[in-house]
Amino acid sequence: MDEIVSSSPPQLPTPPPSSNAATGRSAGRDHPGTSSAISRAKKECLSFTVSLQEGLRYVKALLLGQAKKTRARNEREAAEADLWTAKMQVDAADAAEDAKRRIHDKSA
Repeated sequence: MDEIVSSSPPQLPTPPPSSNAATGRSAGRDHPGTSSAISRAKKECLSFTVSLQEGLRYVKALLLGQAKKTRARNEREAAEADLWTAKMQVDAADAAEDAKRRIHDKSA
């Protein structure tokens, strides 16, 4: 069997230089819709983060409200603790709504 020996490795075709290479811009502009998809993904990640914060604030309000209710010395203090818990939960939901609205209105 004869071995095939080549003097140089085969050359692969090289892609034409991108017009963005000289300017240093990313190649994302070559693909329409890429930047909008990335922007949408960023918005969704931010919204998810805001939702997680809302959940944590809700749980915090619930736990602190239960602690206040447990330490209440009379019925009036227990009712105030329940109202405080509800107020803190509503505040958490309102803050999350406002943050999400700002996230989505910012780009529009």
